[in-house]
Amino acid sequence: MDLGNKIKKLRLEQNRNMTEIAEACGFSKSLLSKIENGKTIPPIATLMKIADALGTKVSILLDDQQVTGTVYTPKETSQSRLVKTDKGYSFHAFAVERGDKLMQPFLFVCRKGEDDKRKVFSHQGEEFIFILEGEMRYKVGNVEYTLRPGDSLYFDSLDKHALFPVTTEVKYLAVFTQSKPEDGPEAE
Repeated sequence: MDLGNKIKKLRLEQNRNMTEIAEACGFSKSLLSKIENGKTIPPIATLMKIADALGTKVSILLDDQQVTGTVYTPKETSQSRLVKTDKGYSFHAFAVERGDKLMQPFLFVCRKGEDDKRKVFSHQGEEFIFILEGEMRYKVGNVEYTLRPGDSLYFDSLDKHALFPVTTEVKYLAVFTQSKPEDGPEAE
């Protein structure tokens, strides 16, 4: 994945500087530089903020080949294409080749103890989580939930949220909504 170069290319095509994008996202120019230079793989919440600031979708940042219609993903593909972040989890973005989708579905694998300094996330949209394997505590706002296989949460993604694995490994499906590109900063 050449994520950093794609972000930089989009930013430059829009004649925007790093400071402008970083400020729109609410983080430092240094972090954006690390992302663009491939020195860090950001969490999904950060990618969503970058995509919103650039007036695009996360799926566009993750894949250049765009298709319409049905997208089939075999289990082997989602398992073999997990991207490890520096925040203690790995993810696979489903149907990235379909840029016009309204949902942003992901497979997450989180391992206990990989990042004891878990970050609290907050981003535009709504979020749905469904636990496939393992057990975790998931905090949304001031309420903490214990989630096991078959359990789910649906919440406003602006509410601060964080997860804490209870078992060694937790696999879960998460579906995010993201504002449409025409709702972004370029639409004004």
